[in-house]
Amino acid sequence: MRLLLVEDHVPLADELVATFNRHGYATDWLADGRDADYQGASEPYDLIILDLGLPGKPGLEVLAGWRERGLGTPVLILTARDSWAERIEGLKAGADDYLTKPFHPDELLLRIQALLRRTKGAAVQPLLEAGGLALDEARQTCRKDGQEVELTAGEFRLLRYLMLHPGQLLSKSQLAEHLYDAETERDSNVIEVHINRLRGKLGRELIETRRGQGYRLAGNAS
Repeated sequence: MRLLLVEDHVPLADELVATFNRHGYATDWLADGRDADYQGASEPYDLIILDLGLPGKPGLEVLAGWRERGLGTPVLILTARDSWAERIEGLKAGADDYLTKPFHPDELLLRIQALLRRTKGAAVQPLLEAGGLALDEARQTCRKDGQEVELTAGEFRLLRYLMLHPGQLLSKSQLAEHLYDAETERDSNVIEVHINRLRGKLGRELIETRRGQGYRLAGNAS
C-alpha cells in the first residue's frame, strides 16, 4: 500500500516514514502544501496523512481542493490538540478521520489500517481475511489451514494488497504503483518473483495469472 505523508515537522516526519516502512507501507513525504496539492491528486495513493498546519498552502485548502476535483483517496488529518474547530472544518472539507498531536505512532498505524480496510470494503477486525487466508498485519505473518506461514517484507506488501482487492484483476503496473514509493525503481520482474514465492508457500491456485493482463487473488474478502 502506498501512502503520502504531508508533514512539515521534519523529526516527526522522519519517525513516521521509518515506522510506515517497517510495517510494509511505501511512503512518499512532502512538507509543503503546494507540492501536496499537486502530487496528492496526480499519484495513485491508497491513503494520505495530511497535517493541517503547512507552509505554502494550508492543509484545509489542500484537502478542499482535492475533494472539489473529485479525488476520493481517503485522507487522515493531523491537528493540534486544542483545535476542535480545526477538526470540525477538516471533516467538513472531506477528511475521513483525524488524529490530534501529540500521538503514538501505533495509534496512527491502527487508524490507517482500519481506514484502508473500510475503504476497500474489508471487515475491520484483528486479522485481514481473504482467499482462505488470515493476514496478521502487526506480525507480518499469514495463516492458511491453521498453519502459520512466514513472509518476507516484499511478500507481505504484495499479499496485503492482493487481499484488500480479492477477485480483482491487478496489472503489474498497478501493483508497482501501489507497492513502491516515488524514489524506488519499479521492476515488474520483482513482482513476478514475489508472486512465485507466494504460490510456493500458499499454493499455486491462490493467485491466478491472466496473461497480458495481470494477477487475481481467488476468493472473497470477509
